[in-house]
Amino acid sequence: MKFNIAQIYFFFFILGMSSCHQSATISRPDVSEIELDIRVERFDQEFSALDTAAILQKNSDWQRHYGLFYTDFMTEMLEVGHPTDSVQVESILKKVLVKKDFVDLSKAVAVQFPDLKKQQQQLSQAFKYIKYYYPEYIVPRFVSFIGGFSFQTISGEDYLGIGLDMFLGADSEFYPALIQSIPRYISRRFTPENITPRIVETVLRQELFPQHNGDVNMLQHMIYNGKVLYAMDVLLENVADSLKIGYTAQQMEWIQRYQEDVWAWFIQENLLYSTDYMGIQKYFSEAPFTRELGENNESAPKLGSYIGWMIVRKFMEKNPELDLKQLLAKEDAQEILEGSKFRGK
Repeated sequence: MKFNIAQIYFFFFILGMSSCHQSATISRPDVSEIELDIRVERFDQEFSALDTAAILQKNSDWQRHYGLFYTDFMTEMLEVGHPTDSVQVESILKKVLVKKDFVDLSKAVAVQFPDLKKQQQQLSQAFKYIKYYYPEYIVPRFVSFIGGFSFQTISGEDYLGIGLDMFLGADSEFYPALIQSIPRYISRRFTPENITPRIVETVLRQELFPQHNGDVNMLQHMIYNGKVLYAMDVLLENVADSLKIGYTAQQMEWIQRYQEDVWAWFIQENLLYSTDYMGIQKYFSEAPFTRELGENNESAPKLGSYIGWMIVRKFMEKNPELDLKQLLAKEDAQEILEGSKFRGK
């Protein structure tokens, strides 16, 4: 028997399944012998302190010192032109630097981030694990910037950029004004504790483990996203699951309670092997809730990613001889599903 959307949602609450929290015991290697001390270069502070009379000199200095980052900053983040066009750069930056919005934003960043010691420690530890599994990986330079709400994190050819204006805190006075382009369910995650998880996720998805072009059905998307989240389990110490996947506390409670029902729904609706890209993306995309369960409901979004995460965790529990790199190298999503013996919990 097929349920319609309203029936499915009602079914979830009638059953009231008390699925236990999927606490994972993560095995990590000893990385104490790996020497790595990440330091974030505070370009945001340098740029905010720029004297309008020194724009041309600094523009020249920054091209030499920051290289590709500075070019990307000017062309992609601020979108003010190429730094080699010094006449245009000087004209535009003279206006930007004295604009009240920029001055206020710079002050807010300075107050929230007088230093980045905590983030540097977290990043150093996370990238030690990356170096353990991928010794050939070249750790990039880390540069913080104020990009006018353009990027949270950006992976360049030889750098990782951190847009500190996108981590000011969920209650920042700036974010309500951006609600047309950045909805509240997104900006609530613009908090300092999101810096390290978002950088690690960026490196995983863009550098170490980009998604395979051959992933076409829902199960393949589930396992890919599950692997990314499991990798975050390994690389990030003492980070809440909610931060890894981007859930509120209420959404975590919801998915933990109805996890078995979500899995049953996926099976019943024959979703696992669907290749309808637009149809399955709604189970992986950012959203305030899962619309298929009704309007303005209390459900968690990204249900495909979460269930994929639980499958991968279960698979690794049953295959403790495998390490993270071996897991990521396994391309057969069906093999991982079957090896996990996952039945919804």
